[in-house]
Amino acid sequence: MKLERGMIINVNLEPTKGSETGKIRPCVVVTNDVYNERVPVIQVVPITGWNEKKVRIKTNVEIHPTAANGLTKKSIADCLQTRPIDHRFRLEKILGKLSEESLNQIDQALRIVFDLSL
Repeated sequence: MKLERGMIINVNLEPTKGSETGKIRPCVVVTNDVYNERVPVIQVVPITGWNEKKVRIKTNVEIHPTAANGLTKKSIADCLQTRPIDHRFRLEKILGKLSEESLNQIDQALRIVFDLSL
């Protein structure tokens, strides 16, 4: 199965500890495609339900549902909860792909989280 950067996939994030995001939920693949093809561990950003307070946080990105991304409701990509997963064991289903604009917003949020400059 070929995973690409920007894909939205359902991932089983259990087990968790403490304040980690859990359950089976959509996540955005953020590792580059060369890496995604060669290793089973990829980096994802979990997606959670939309909340007015959450959308104000700089490291959260609002995502609207579209036929292309496979989401069914307005959501938030929580870039502070970025985590590695082994897709061979945690991937449940491929939902779709984010727009380039939304992926660029996630990139900007990740720059804030990891204190990266352009």
